[in-house]
Amino acid sequence: MGARTIKMPDVGEGVAEAEIVEWHVKVGDVVREDQVVAAVMTDKATVEIPTHVAGTVVALGGEVGDVLPVGAELLRIDAPGLPDSPAAAPPRQARAKAAPAEPAIEPAAAKPTAPERVSHEPPAPPPPAAPSRAAPAVPLRGAPRPPGEKPLASPAVRLRARETGVDLRFVRGTGPAGRITHDDLDAYIAKPPEAQAKVFKEPNLTIETVKVVGLRRRIAQNMADSSRRVAHFAYVEEVDATALEELRAALNSRATAERPKLTMLPFLMLAIVKAVADHPQVNAHYDDDNDVIQRFGAVHLGVATQTPIGLMVPVVRHAETLDLHACAREMRRVTEAARQGVAARDELTGSTITLTSLGALGGIASTPVVNRPEVAIVGVNKIVVKPVWRDGAFLPRKTMNLSSSFDHRVVDGYDAATFIQRVRALLEAPAALFIEA
Repeated sequence: MGARTIKMPDVGEGVAEAEIVEWHVKVGDVVREDQVVAAVMTDKATVEIPTHVAGTVVALGGEVGDVLPVGAELLRIDAPGLPDSPAAAPPRQARAKAAPAEPAIEPAAAKPTAPERVSHEPPAPPPPAAPSRAAPAVPLRGAPRPPGEKPLASPAVRLRARETGVDLRFVRGTGPAGRITHDDLDAYIAKPPEAQAKVFKEPNLTIETVKVVGLRRRIAQNMADSSRRVAHFAYVEEVDATALEELRAALNSRATAERPKLTMLPFLMLAIVKAVADHPQVNAHYDDDNDVIQRFGAVHLGVATQTPIGLMVPVVRHAETLDLHACAREMRRVTEAARQGVAARDELTGSTITLTSLGALGGIASTPVVNRPEVAIVGVNKIVVKPVWRDGAFLPRKTMNLSSSFDHRVVDGYDAATFIQRVRALLEAPAALFIEA
């Protein structure tokens, strides 16, 4: 009978010891080659330990929680037909269970049954002969791995796969539970290259270098200046837009060439103009170089616009003088000029407060960057239908968030909140948008 010892392997660079965290076998169990027998944990990872021989477990080297140094005896296996391994100290579990005056593990020839088990049952039949890698005596067949499942393999098999450049995801395992054995790896390596199907695409290693010039450089500089010099704070409020959407649908049902269909933005423009009249501190510029605040009676409303060459802010000048459809026409004119690259300089400068929207991409909330030297920017998010508790019941309502940012050096939190609450009240009761103060 050949007694073989499985030692604690070197499971990682710089690792001198490992803790036993799980035993997958017990004394008396019959194990197969490459079967996982234990799991050990280092300070870096948990590693499964396989056996390199088949046979019967005769002793364990420790209990769960024990810490063994690299090279210590982890497991002893009776492997019939193989010569004994060099003499080694008996495992600690065996020493602990043996009487003090007796050896920890008696020679296998003198005691054919497992030394750790006392039983009155008839002895078990001898285990099968150890399988050979070249021609297994007992075919080890397991269920194939489901597609996408992580391949099962011993550390020794994984090491060979890395050394030979084989991706184990494409190797079919024939071991227990679909485990990949050395035989499976050898069979895969022996395939001609054309027989190994190529499933994944080749990695894309291209790198595109884009020089930041022109408008993109201006945008980058302006955003960096605003982020660095403005004391940003954000305020988000939910708006019930059900009545506003009903009004917009009613107006759009009677659209003409002179009065085309309306988006949400002209209504927001009117609401901002009316709210600014009550909160002039948000319709301002802050010259932080000279410590001067300029508050404007005119509302020159910037509209953040995505163009083929980058973000631009065309300006609807004197929005306080425009009605709903005039706001829509002027906004459409200046944003289209910006997209086509034909906007005049005064159509791209001089805004006193900015409106920004990503339309259907508006998300739930956002934190827009103040368009310095302005001190406020109002952002609108997409409209969603959600249940709202009203009059003792949940009702489906169309809601959207206003996500706005302010320069805290000039605008206090209270002022920002009351300004947005005024905008909210106007949007939720849209008839108020058309009442002259």
